[in-house]
Amino acid sequence: MKISILNKQNKASGDLDLDDKVFGLTPREDIISRVVTWQLAKRQAGTHQIKERGDVSGTTKKMYKQKGTGGARHGSKRGAQFRGGGIIFGPVTRDHSYDLPKKVRKLGLRMILSEKMKHGNLIVVDELALDAAKTKAALKRFDHLKGATALLIDDAVVNENMKNAVANLNTIDILPQIGANVYDILKKEKLIMTVAAVKTLEARLK
Repeated sequence: MKISILNKQNKASGDLDLDDKVFGLTPREDIISRVVTWQLAKRQAGTHQIKERGDVSGTTKKMYKQKGTGGARHGSKRGAQFRGGGIIFGPVTRDHSYDLPKKVRKLGLRMILSEKMKHGNLIVVDELALDAAKTKAALKRFDHLKGATALLIDDAVVNENMKNAVANLNTIDILPQIGANVYDILKKEKLIMTVAAVKTLEARLK
């Protein structure tokens, strides 16, 4: 399949042949959801921590004799039934990440790229570069988006002027090709890629 290549003036300057195995698949929501869930689990900090019996203050001396009081039998005052006592079975610091097969990860990326292509939300440009790191210049370059959110994917090295120019824009993010991932692509309405990034991704995902 072919897609038009846009220049700095957002005018067609040629066509690019896209690999059907990367951009022409039928999107499957279950695969995309599986990869997004894996990504979010990896980034979850897991630093929540409750205090158990050994972590709270309080005497461990037996409160009163075992029998003969008419009351329940208690030992330490650190038990969960007492005010200020430890928590039972609460969350503790742990790693939430888990493994996902590489084939599934690659398939998820191919699926989300195909989804953007299918719905006309993929834009290919000859380059992502600005002469000056000005937010105004970035807004002018992407005024054809009409306020839509977008993710820019450059090749191995992101243009510094473009990176600094979009830093103040909450509607536009930019990543190098190696950082392309399902979650960030899914979050944005439009996906804008350079020709070099497209070719490198196709080589990676075949």
